[in-house]
Amino acid sequence: MLLHHQMRKQLSVCFAVIVGLTAAAGAHTVMTTLFIDNVKQGEATCVRMPMNPSSCTSPVESITSDDMACGVDGQTPVALTCPAQAGGKLTFQFREWANAMFPGARPCAMYAKQVHDITNDEAAGPGWIKLWDEGYDTITKKWCTERLIDNNGLLSFEIPRGLPSGYWLFRPELLSLHEANKGDPQFYIGCAQIFVKSSNTAPLQVPRDQSVSIPGHVSANEVGLTFNIYAPSFPYPPPGPKAFAVPLPKNGDIDTTGPSVPKQTQGVIPANYIVKNANWVGMEVPDWTDEGSCWAASANCWDQVRTCYDEAPPTGDAGCVAMEKKCYEIEDACNLGDFQGPPNKGKVLTVNEVKPPANIPPAVNV
Repeated sequence: MLLHHQMRKQLSVCFAVIVGLTAAAGAHTVMTTLFIDNVKQGEATCVRMPMNPSSCTSPVESITSDDMACGVDGQTPVALTCPAQAGGKLTFQFREWANAMFPGARPCAMYAKQVHDITNDEAAGPGWIKLWDEGYDTITKKWCTERLIDNNGLLSFEIPRGLPSGYWLFRPELLSLHEANKGDPQFYIGCAQIFVKSSNTAPLQVPRDQSVSIPGHVSANEVGLTFNIYAPSFPYPPPGPKAFAVPLPKNGDIDTTGPSVPKQTQGVIPANYIVKNANWVGMEVPDWTDEGSCWAASANCWDQVRTCYDEAPPTGDAGCVAMEKKCYEIEDACNLGDFQGPPNKGKVLTVNEVKPPANIPPAVNV
């Protein structure tokens, strides 16, 4: 199975890129991981992120590019969409190059966009709303990302309780200002695919000046994008529209069980998967009772592994490695004439993922 060893070697290079990052946000940065109510969803699970490991932490430099919506490769949906309750907490983990040394002065913002079809609707374009922003705190003398660094690269945000149920893209935005005085503001963007479970069934009524198109939500000449951090004149005005305060639903708009409440049908994570790697899930192989069906199960396993490696993002291939180990065990069984399987049918495989941080910070918007 030389092909599979080659795939592992290629992915191990990608994995080293991310493992070599520290969990902070003071330099080149990428959003890699989503937590919901303090529970890690998996490395890159439900996250749209750049797929090139050599440039995954690079900024989006053109404010007119469609990459401004969800980052490089962010126009392409991922296979999984994570469910979360309105009022629940989303936590986004950012990582950086360990040896980057330039100043980390950055404001932060959180945008969201409701989409009807998470697999086909465009991320770029109208319908975005800013839910929160933070620039420079003149009391603590810290930029937003300095607080992010203090929290080990974690940014927590409470889903507004008034958001209507359905598919949403949540878009944390970091803006690096270290070259802004030279006309080079640098945006770091990622998106998480979330199915918000809410009792609110009414469409969100957003004022026209607070519903924006991305790209197009910021302009090159606004102070927030040209601010000189080396000769600052505070207060710092965060770029983009004013944050929208989502109102609580009216009693007539609340429905918890009726047919008007949307149910998630896209990006559902299978309940019976045995291993997950980012947005790929591995399923149990078919039963075997003779030599032919044993080798058919082996082929099924290797087909799944090949897909896993092909789709693995820069966060790594730990789930693929776990599935590959199972494939070798099936091969051994077939070679030894053990034609009753699979053993430990349906058992969830152990994955050697990056351990989650010990402490998840509270939401910034409560």
